Amino acid sequence: CHPSGCLIDLCLQMGIIMVLKQTWNNFMELGYPLIQNWWTRRRLRREHGQKAKDGFPQWERDYNLQPMNVYGLFDEYLEMILQFGFTTIFVAAFPLAPLLALLNNIIEIRLDAYKFVTQWRRPLPSQAKDIGIWYGILEGIGILSVITNAFVIAVTSDFIPRLVYAYKYGPCAGQGRAGQRCMMGYVNASLSVFRVADFEKKSEPTTNGSEMFGDAVKFCRYRDYREPPVSADPYSYTLQFWHVLAARLAFIIVFEHLVFAIKTLIAYLIPDLPKDLRDRMRREKYLIQEMMYEAELERLQKEKNERKRRKERNGHHKEWP
Repeated sequence: CHPSGCLIDLCLQMGIIMVLKQTWNNFMELGYPLIQNWWTRRRLRREHGQKAKDGFPQWERDYNLQPMNVYGLFDEYLEMILQFGFTTIFVAAFPLAPLLALLNNIIEIRLDAYKFVTQWRRPLPSQAKDIGIWYGILEGIGILSVITNAFVIAVTSDFIPRLVYAYKYGPCAGQGRAGQRCMMGYVNASLSVFRVADFEKKSEPTTNGSEMFGDAVKFCRYRDYREPPVSADPYSYTLQFWHVLAARLAFIIVFEHLVFAIKTLIAYLIPDLPKDLRDRMRREKYLIQEMMYEAELERLQKEKNERKRRKERNGHHKEWP
């Protein structure tokens, strides 16, 4: 890995996506209809004169604006979903992403409002109960982001290996505590030994290091948990490697369950509908049911009165000779 970490490439890509790509998207969203409308106004001035547009009625001026794409709203949702995915899934590699996403959304709210009001024709309205399938996609991305960040923290950071060394292999092993002194010797324990003579033909170094160190280098160190070349099973994984791997998997499971438990608790404590709104909805439902009951009762009463009048009329006729 690079000295700054294994996620430096992802960090650079996230920086480009969250800054340059979002800026370019906002520019294109507003710049394209501006250019198109400018060209339309220029064409109208050539056809009808310089002041012809001022004499057009409002509906005709609105008609000359850019038509909204059939998938216009889909593109708006897709843009937000992609941003949410990049922000949540790779936040461990680029912690500045949520702040940049917030700033972009504040700007985009105003740009979209200006675009819908002044640059596009008024779209046809349609009723919708909620955001539809997008809600399920957001839920799936949220679950995936928890799993991804758990693996990133467990695999790419030194958090788990340091804990394992402090409690199992360091000077404080077996004491049930860990402090600054307990990390003495961690760097040496995290490095394995490799014999230079064991290099393959195609991987042999071009120099033996004598011009730099005075003597030929016979051994080198690298980050891993493997047996030394003089052991019975050289370069095989040590017991510390399996302890670190087990601790990483345990951390992933605990981290996921903890985050999901907190998410469920927050969702329970903060309902989707406020209490006063829920009470108003229940009252409205009750009033509707009461109106339906009264209407049905009135209908039945009318039918009863009608049958009674018909019966009296029929009985009155029978009294005639």
